[in-house]
Amino acid sequence: MGTNLEISRHYPKKIELDETLVQTGPQFLRLKTATGAPQLRQVSLRLMGAGDKAKMLEFARGLHEEDQLFLRSDITDPATVDDWLRGIEQGTTVTLLAEPEGRLAGYASLHVNPLRWTRKVGEISINTAREWQSRGLGENLCAEIVELGRTLELRKITAQMVADHKSARAMFERLSFHIEALLPDWVEDRERQCRDLLLMAYDLRPKGHPRELKH
Repeated sequence: MGTNLEISRHYPKKIELDETLVQTGPQFLRLKTATGAPQLRQVSLRLMGAGDKAKMLEFARGLHEEDQLFLRSDITDPATVDDWLRGIEQGTTVTLLAEPEGRLAGYASLHVNPLRWTRKVGEISINTAREWQSRGLGENLCAEIVELGRTLELRKITAQMVADHKSARAMFERLSFHIEALLPDWVEDRERQCRDLLLMAYDLRPKGHPRELKH
C-alpha cells in the first residue's frame, strides 16, 4: 500500500530552524521568543522507507542512555524496526526523517489504527538526538505531523510518554496538546522500572465543532 500519495507529494522538503531560540539549560525551559535577528538553519525532511533500517538502528543506538529510558519500544532492536517498516509499507505509519547536513538528527511518526472505532485517531512519536534538543527540531517535526493529520482527515492526534519526561510534556503543551489521562505504573522502561504513562491529545476539529454523538 505504502504512503498516502497526498502526503508523498509534500516530501522531501526543507524547514528552517531559528537558532536564536536556542538556550542552555533543561529543554523544558526553552523560550519561544527570539532575542535578536533570526539565525535560520535549513533542515531536510523526507519520508522514511525500507532502505533506512541501518540508519535508524545507528541513530537509536547512538541516543543518550537517559533518552533511551524514555523509549516506549526498543528501536535499537532490528525486529522492532522491521515492524516499523511494515507499518509504513501497509500505510498505517508515516515517518519523517530530519537530516541536517545529510545526517539523521531526529524523526517523527504518525501511526493510525485501521480499526473502525479508532481510525480517525492518530498517535505521534518523536525523538531527536541530544545535540538537537532545545533547538526547535522536535517542535517543527510535531507541527509537520499535525499537518499530516489534517491531510488524513483525523479527528485527534495523541501522544504517550512517561509522566516524568518533562521536556516532552512541555513541548507538546507549547503546541496546544492537552492532558487526557495519567495512568499510574502503566509502562515498564528499558530498566524494567514501572512508570506512570501520560496521555496527551490535540483536537484537529475546528473550534466550536460539536463532539460526535455516541451510538
